[in-house]
Amino acid sequence: MELSNLKPAEKSVRKRKRIGRGNATGQGRTAGKGHKGYKSRSGSGLRLHFEGGQMPLARRLPKRGFTNIFAKKVQVVNLKDLEKLNLKKIDTDILYDMRIINKQSIPVKILGNGSIKKAIEISAHSFSQSAIDKIEKVGGKVIYL
Repeated sequence: MELSNLKPAEKSVRKRKRIGRGNATGQGRTAGKGHKGYKSRSGSGLRLHFEGGQMPLARRLPKRGFTNIFAKKVQVVNLKDLEKLNLKKIDTDILYDMRIINKQSIPVKILGNGSIKKAIEISAHSFSQSAIDKIEKVGGKVIYL
């Protein structure tokens, strides 16, 4: 066996099915599409959610809740996450580098879940009142961006 004599396996080089090329091909005349009807026509094809005229599932199910399209997206960081960093100064760049937040373009809000024991200088876009109280209680500083 030599590289120059190698041939691919028979199944991997099977010719593609050439539809509508005469009766001798086995796919002539109706080209495997049966007789008449919507699906036999060129350009046919149902939409993904089409159910043959029956009311689609998405319209049958009840709608619930409300999505506020004007809601401002923020990334939430808790004080217990900041305590683990053991840093004196924390800003959004550090949070991004430590993978606590995912995007630098979305504002960061610090929440008061957890507690801190050391004084920390924290820079963020917004803070909850409980977070401000806990940070300033231990001698830390809150800086708004």
